[in-house]
Amino acid sequence: MNLFALVPARSWFMAIAAVVAGLAGGAFSAALIALINTALNDLDRSRSLFVVGFFGLVVGRTMTHGAARLLLNHFTQQTLSDLSRNLSRRVLATPLWQLERVGIPRILATLTHDVPMIGWAAQNIPSLAINVAVIAGCAIYLGWLSWPPLVGLASFIVIGSLGYRILIGRAYRYLQRARDTRDVLFQHFRALTEGMKELKLHTPRREAFLSDRIATATDALRRDALTGVRHHIVADSWSQLLFYGLIGGMLFVAPALQSLSTKTLTGYIVGMLYVMNPVWSVMEAWSIFAQARISLRKVHELGLSLGRVDAAPAEIDEPDPGCVWERLELDAVTFAYPADSEGRAFVLGPLDFTLRQGELVFLIGGNGSGKSTLMKVLTGLYGPQLGAIRLDGQPITDKNREWYCCHFSAVFTDFYLFDSLLGLHGPDLDARAGRFLVELELDAKVQI
Repeated sequence: MNLFALVPARSWFMAIAAVVAGLAGGAFSAALIALINTALNDLDRSRSLFVVGFFGLVVGRTMTHGAARLLLNHFTQQTLSDLSRNLSRRVLATPLWQLERVGIPRILATLTHDVPMIGWAAQNIPSLAINVAVIAGCAIYLGWLSWPPLVGLASFIVIGSLGYRILIGRAYRYLQRARDTRDVLFQHFRALTEGMKELKLHTPRREAFLSDRIATATDALRRDALTGVRHHIVADSWSQLLFYGLIGGMLFVAPALQSLSTKTLTGYIVGMLYVMNPVWSVMEAWSIFAQARISLRKVHELGLSLGRVDAAPAEIDEPDPGCVWERLELDAVTFAYPADSEGRAFVLGPLDFTLRQGELVFLIGGNGSGKSTLMKVLTGLYGPQLGAIRLDGQPITDKNREWYCCHFSAVFTDFYLFDSLLGLHGPDLDARAGRFLVELELDAKVQI
């Protein structure tokens, strides 16, 4: 999996257009540097030609830069919105038992931290191409002036980049540790919100939770994040020293080693100063992609498939509200949770029983006996590993499980109350829901 696979297909047109505009901007930039250098060294030529050429190149550079930025913003927003929508769809398409095993805190950390980070990296792909185009345009001009100094500069940059890669690798390791700690911190936040009553009732437990859990996790996150930032600053400082060292070498060393004309020397100095920001942007993108790689690995650890980000929602044939079913059968149904670290696994079944429409059934059992698991298997949230479920004789498989789930309404112990009647339609929907709330004596507590 890589960042390119996450970019929606329909966004590539805007990305390519942004890159083309950036290439044009790079060409205008190289031409502008050439004109400035010529104007500084060739004082005998007509100033009016330089003025016309200068303003023409400035206008062209400004227009292409504005077009590239506009296209890049469209690309960024399209990519982020598609990525968020499709990742949410992937979460809902992942088997429930797998999401429960992963845990809500890790899923929240992925949705709130990793998705924006991946989107940030995706938006830097066209920016990286634009900056590389500017650097390449200037390099072509410098090579046209004199290629031996360009070879020396390129060799020096390669050596410096290897040093930068080593330094940024250290920052990457600490950023990885900080990201792992973020999962732990989200788990503690969930304990804080869901265990609030217990924490308020027991002062020693509350203080121990704040000191042993929250404080420990936040200190570790702060320590690793700051250490990663320090290593990143060292890497950036190294790149700046390298860059200014190159300028100093061109000013004081290169003329002594090789005879360079004033036009060539000023061309190199002006060109290097011009590409300073694009070069630093490319180096900064390196660290952004490193953090995005951490986020990608976290997404894959959740078991979510991000490869098909353009997948359309599946068509589901919902049951007719007026349809009548007669019999729901479970035939030797067995469901087993994945084994724990000691090789033990909870197994439900085999179960054989039949439910008929209109029956009122009570299910009784002790804690951990499998009541909730049975309800999830019965409603289709869990697929049985063995046996078969049949609705009026029709076997339930992965192909029609969505249709089967639409036959049920459930209120689980860990239910979530939505603020609107999502997915339901009808002219008198609110009125009907209001009547049911009155009948259940919930109208004073729940409003639509």
